Amino acid sequence: MNVVDAAHQTVKSYPGGAESLGPRVGIGPAVLRSKVNPNTTTHHLTLAEASEVMGVTGDHRILHALAAEHGYTLQAIEAPQDGASILQAVLQANAAEGAFDRELQTALSDNTITANEARLVEAAWSAAQAAGIALIARVRSMSRGTR
Repeated sequence: MNVVDAAHQTVKSYPGGAESLGPRVGIGPAVLRSKVNPNTTTHHLTLAEASEVMGVTGDHRILHALAAEHGYTLQAIEAPQDGASILQAVLQANAAEGAFDRELQTALSDNTITANEARLVEAAWSAAQAAGIALIARVRSMSRGTR
């Protein structure tokens, strides 16, 4: 999905659409509809407006579409759970990596990777990355210095 379609779907999917979302982001509903209309070439969301729309809606498909158009994927950084130790975060990251290894081994066991197996491997890798990012977030939260 491209950025323009992602913006259109974000506004359209919001309960009440542009009529409800527009006032919440400080844009008139008709103007917001025009800015996210894929067939309109004269009006567009600014970066600040797109950020506001994502913040209000909690829908980040615009951000994901922008990243994908430039060859990136995104992973949200979860806030460290209170009381979670570095050891717990390391063990969770290791467990997630182990789950990835098992999915990959299963997928490769017959020397053929199906589309479904590829999706499972990708999901397991995403979970392992998320666990690694959570570990780093935990380390940062314990840091006494500034970054």
